[in-house]
Amino acid sequence: MGLPLHFGKMPTWFTARMGLMGNAIVESVVDNYGKSEVLTRMSDPNWFQALGAVMGMQWNSSGVTAAVLGSLKPQINPKANDLGLYILGGKGKYGWSLPTQVKRISDRHGLDGDDLAKSSQLTRRVDNNAVQDGYNLYQQYFIVSDEGEWTSITQGMNTGTRRARRYHWHSPTVKSFVDTPHSGIVGERGEPILNLTDSKADMLRTNIVGLTKEKPSEVIDQYRGIVMPNRHDVREEDVNMTRLGSVLNMAYNGDIDNFEDLVMMKGVGPRTLKSLAMVSEVVHGDASRFEDPARFSFAIGGKDGRPHPIDTKAMDETIDMLQTSVDKSKLGDKDKSRAIKRLHRACVDNEKGASPISFLEDLIEYEWDHAEKNGGKTFMGDVKKGVTRTIMNTQNALLYGKSDSKSKH
Repeated sequence: MGLPLHFGKMPTWFTARMGLMGNAIVESVVDNYGKSEVLTRMSDPNWFQALGAVMGMQWNSSGVTAAVLGSLKPQINPKANDLGLYILGGKGKYGWSLPTQVKRISDRHGLDGDDLAKSSQLTRRVDNNAVQDGYNLYQQYFIVSDEGEWTSITQGMNTGTRRARRYHWHSPTVKSFVDTPHSGIVGERGEPILNLTDSKADMLRTNIVGLTKEKPSEVIDQYRGIVMPNRHDVREEDVNMTRLGSVLNMAYNGDIDNFEDLVMMKGVGPRTLKSLAMVSEVVHGDASRFEDPARFSFAIGGKDGRPHPIDTKAMDETIDMLQTSVDKSKLGDKDKSRAIKRLHRACVDNEKGASPISFLEDLIEYEWDHAEKNGGKTFMGDVKKGVTRTIMNTQNALLYGKSDSKSKH
């Protein structure tokens, strides 16, 4: 996933809420599907970007990586004995000391620390050295379970193009790294190289030769890449409008009345219901639901005011309802947990037969108007009517050196 570099401070009121929201989502996934599913989802770039969006980060920002995992670490790691998950690594020294952190956790749970540490090193080396793309790594996170399953997320930066690139790994797809960590990459004068002459690389060589005989168009079709645009604003081409419309119908038009098992949601404000529906999708949606991570920025808004400022009331109520559902489920009362899962299914059902309608600009205007009247927040603090939005409208030009007639939205 390619991402533009963004700036903007992370105020305390925001990072604290981010951690609580992310923690509630992770715990809910564990409660419903198990800890392995958290690792599976973390290894999906689109899901990860959607997670950052519902937590309030800019929908296409490179800062999602550090913000999401940095705010989750102090929430998840103290609960690791219960959840069975650890978030290790980070920027700079925290990333480079990752093997030591991995071995410490391995010793605690009787895992093969050498193999896991080597896995963390290999993912970093392959991303930084074997993938020669001009992006130098500056952060690495390693999310590992107490059973030894892991997901690695690394990020590199190209200062010349002001772009970042994120790489995702999941241990079930790279078992050879764990089983035979010394085959394929060797050290020479401190510099790792890709050893295609190793006897164990026979299949890799065969595949490379096979690729040269394929039609270029067919090879390119197999390459999955996502490139986020160099702009802050969210546009209709970024969003599945049918899916967004279904959520809004559920939240604002009373469609929730059509689903008897969602009666406990009645009385919840429409903005909180909208946020809950999108968070529910992050918890319960399958991989096909995250091809437009920009859509999830409408859950509570974004810290940079894109697509609109953060609605802290809706964010706090969503955190409370989701965490309550997790806590009650642990005690055997699964009614709230089932209701939140059903909320996602109800929104999916609502999409059937619906046609996308052009309403995004009206929605953004509506949410900005609400934010100016009801204490919305950005990284600069409380929204000031006529001031905050004017400043936000300069972001595209300041960041990317060009004006854009659409950037006002």
